[in-house]
Amino acid sequence: MANHMNTADTATTEDVVEVLNDLLENSRDGEYGFRACAEEVDSPQLKQVFQSRSAECAKGAAELVQLIQRFGGSPDKGGTVTGAMHRGWVHVKGSVGANSALSMLEECERGEDAAVARYRKALKADLPADVRAVIQQQAEGAKRNHDQIKRLRDEMRSK
Repeated sequence: MANHMNTADTATTEDVVEVLNDLLENSRDGEYGFRACAEEVDSPQLKQVFQSRSAECAKGAAELVQLIQRFGGSPDKGGTVTGAMHRGWVHVKGSVGANSALSMLEECERGEDAAVARYRKALKADLPADVRAVIQQQAEGAKRNHDQIKRLRDEMRSK
């Protein structure tokens, strides 16, 4: 595959790999976080929503791994420390009986707020058009995830 990084107005290959690895960590945080919520929540409806979101994040991570490798980079392993702390908090809530659907949705919304912000930051980077297109598509997915979780949270609060 041709390297599209030779133009003077685009970021270096290392810059592109760095942006992609940041989003890869973000995607893995989402995958693991949604899976943790699915394991803790009692509601079959929410369990399905969380499992579906986890699968979507895993799919996004796989796309990012392919791009990172295409640019000659090494995909980072795992997620972020913040993501691990978030998942730990979800499990703590579950173990002390605070795993209400509302608390799980609130935790997921916090995670999705962070994801949307990371995608916004990535889209400000000077990236090749094909990479930008993948990131834009994933950013829209993160926004849909956020909006769905927020809507479910709002419904839960009004009950």
